Amino acid sequence: MLLSLSLSRRLLPHRHCALQCRNIKSENVARSAALDSVLSAFRSICGEDGVSLGEAVREQHGKDESVHRCRPPDVVLFPRCVEEVSALAKVCNNHHLPIIPFGTGTGLEGGVGAVKGGVCFSLRNMDQVLDLHQEDFDVTVEPGVTRKALNSYLRDTGLWFPVDPGADASVCGMAATSASGTNAVRYGTMRENTLNLEVVLADGTIIHTAGKGRRPRYTISVCTLKYAVLPSGGLNAIAFLFYLLSIFRKTSAGYNLTNLFVGSEGTLGIITKTTLRLYGIPEAVVSAVCSFPSVQAAVDSTVQVLQSGVPIARIEFLDDVMIDACNRFSSLSYPVTPTLFLEFHGSERSLEEQVNTTEDITQSNGGSDFQWARDAETRNRLWKARHDAWYAALALRPGCKAYATDVCVPLSRLPQIIVETKEDLIENRLTGPIAGHVGDGNFHCLMVVDPNDPEELHRVHLFTERLARRALTMDGTCTGEHGVGLGKRVLLCEEMGPMAIQVMQGLKDALDPKGLMNPEKILQPRVL
Repeated sequence: MLLSLSLSRRLLPHRHCALQCRNIKSENVARSAALDSVLSAFRSICGEDGVSLGEAVREQHGKDESVHRCRPPDVVLFPRCVEEVSALAKVCNNHHLPIIPFGTGTGLEGGVGAVKGGVCFSLRNMDQVLDLHQEDFDVTVEPGVTRKALNSYLRDTGLWFPVDPGADASVCGMAATSASGTNAVRYGTMRENTLNLEVVLADGTIIHTAGKGRRPRYTISVCTLKYAVLPSGGLNAIAFLFYLLSIFRKTSAGYNLTNLFVGSEGTLGIITKTTLRLYGIPEAVVSAVCSFPSVQAAVDSTVQVLQSGVPIARIEFLDDVMIDACNRFSSLSYPVTPTLFLEFHGSERSLEEQVNTTEDITQSNGGSDFQWARDAETRNRLWKARHDAWYAALALRPGCKAYATDVCVPLSRLPQIIVETKEDLIENRLTGPIAGHVGDGNFHCLMVVDPNDPEELHRVHLFTERLARRALTMDGTCTGEHGVGLGKRVLLCEEMGPMAIQVMQGLKDALDPKGLMNPEKILQPRVL
């Protein structure tokens, strides 16, 4: 009797374990059945070729160009039209599956990582230029169209799309991150150049942020008319055309939903079409490179050029470390000092005045070693250092990885923050050449880091936080164009304050009540 009771007691844990195993097995079967049901629904919408569970494909769609690494999505979908995106979103919404939109994966803040697993919507198969209105200077494109593909399509029309973030990013992805780049000082960012968006919300609803098919008309504003006026008092026709192209679209109809979604990084919806503002290809282009004795002198020149009304197209800054790296990498011979790269767009007559004004200003600030270029081949050679900056930085430490972080401050504070940042880099034994879109106060540190050195990675992380907070103390922003993603959520809270973050969370809850759209990006996860 006692033996039998003892044996029974010894068997109890085994019976409990067996019961647990049966429960787990039952849950796995239920989960597997649910997954099969969802996959079957996905395949019925976008076909067998439109659904991938392959490890390599999932890994590719779970990361971008940043140092942030997340788990890959559970499945990758390749929809071919907005109707398929809507139908797939409805399936995800019904099964509470996270949705992560994916363009080209060129982001820099971990914006496409599948933090909670879920479903990646890869939009590369939606790659059509849909509506081009040459006389109205606008075009509508699908999310798989990249900026280079768009400009290739426009080549024979006399028009171009100037927003250039460097990488050949998808145009809708550029809208999602509010990208800008080297031409922003003249042509603006994606916020100024996006006229309308088609967006699929988390529940599959399709909306048009400015109304379906709407392309608001232009309105005239005082801009660069100065360079369209001839000495005789008449108008230079080409220059006046560029003046007209520098004006803004006009509407006062309701809330600006378009700009709500520009920069939302896939957290509010999936952008499936964007209508963009186009510009006339300049009649003439002149480029220049100029060296300066100090950062202060280079920035003073920039401010004075802008204050003089010169409609400069690009004005880029490279510090001495970056110039030295570019000289080595591209076999160039620029003086190893702070350097400006400039570019002017316009008519032949207007460019002459722009160039003369700029040269006088830079010389008055100690600028030297001018190199001017008009023909495309020479201009490309002058810009080679700027275009190759990423690879030149990598070449400073072979075998290492590069990570770019950016901030933006008022122009008057730019010299101070660059000097303090360079001191910080030296003090913490970090390699971080500086390049920036100095015309709008935005600059980048191209951090070159050994990915296998945890201690160095930690120092880089602390440095990027100090840099962002330094920008905030100077009335700037923690990110000028890279976005928030995973990397700058805490900094966004510090920048915006709790009430603004609360409003953002309210908007997120209203448009995505289940929290399925690109979860844990921009806004921090709630503490339950």
